[in-house]
Amino acid sequence: MVKISANMVSELRQKTGAGMMACKKALEECAGDMQAAEEHLAKQGIRKAQKSADKIAAEGAVFVTIGANVGVMVEVNCETDFVTKQDAFQQFVQQVAGLILGSGETDVEKLSKMALSPTSDLSVEEARIALIAKIGENIQVRRAVLMNAENGTQLGAYQHGVRIGVLVKLAGGNETLAKELAMHIAAMKPEYASIEDVPAERYNKEKEIFMAQSESSGKPANIIEKMVEGRVQKFFSELCLTGQPFFKEPEKTVADILKAHQAKVVYFERLVVGEGIEKKTTSFAEEVEAQVRGASK
Repeated sequence: MVKISANMVSELRQKTGAGMMACKKALEECAGDMQAAEEHLAKQGIRKAQKSADKIAAEGAVFVTIGANVGVMVEVNCETDFVTKQDAFQQFVQQVAGLILGSGETDVEKLSKMALSPTSDLSVEEARIALIAKIGENIQVRRAVLMNAENGTQLGAYQHGVRIGVLVKLAGGNETLAKELAMHIAAMKPEYASIEDVPAERYNKEKEIFMAQSESSGKPANIIEKMVEGRVQKFFSELCLTGQPFFKEPEKTVADILKAHQAKVVYFERLVVGEGIEKKTTSFAEEVEAQVRGASK
């Protein structure tokens, strides 16, 4: 058997743009023949995957699942929302979530090298590349969240379509309350659990803004200080979960609901598909013009 060196893998990687593990496997299957390995990668769709790699993948799906005292969320991106409806894409997303649930690993780079499932011969990266070859769009496993329930805490989960997912850890309360809080978080978009969780830097920054707006009021400094502090508190109460009106009982705050159930939100995570990804926008005319230019070359 031909020994595959790191230099050989590096050379094939530079030629094809394929991942390191894919290059190593191709060289092993082709007995170290560089040209045959390159053709092998092309047949597998690796070359197609590399062409798709630079395309912006800002659509996709968030998938949420809960196992025994463990909750998982994963976001997998693609280029168009049409792809999210395809069985192959949905199956890949769910298999990645299952892998995270079973392994406890959330680092995307480490996940890419792991077997997609106990019955699969493909790694996550190899399965991703095969999916790109099948679908024809850039597919990316973007981020993952894992939450454990311990010491009397419990988890609540909510998935709104394929675009929004929430996990919440609750101390006290019950399963129903945990799920309702997850639904509230999905709808109301709180940034923090309570005002005590707001970083001092963020709090002081907002206070400076309100202070600058109030300096021209002509009121005494001590009055301005009290006025600004009240405005800052109100501002953050709307951003913090406990200060928001509870979606099922708007006359009460989330803090009121938690107190009634002798519960406390320990932590929550909210994922939205494509959040923070800069999307490239083009008009239909620009797309047609680009296709015409490409056809004329």
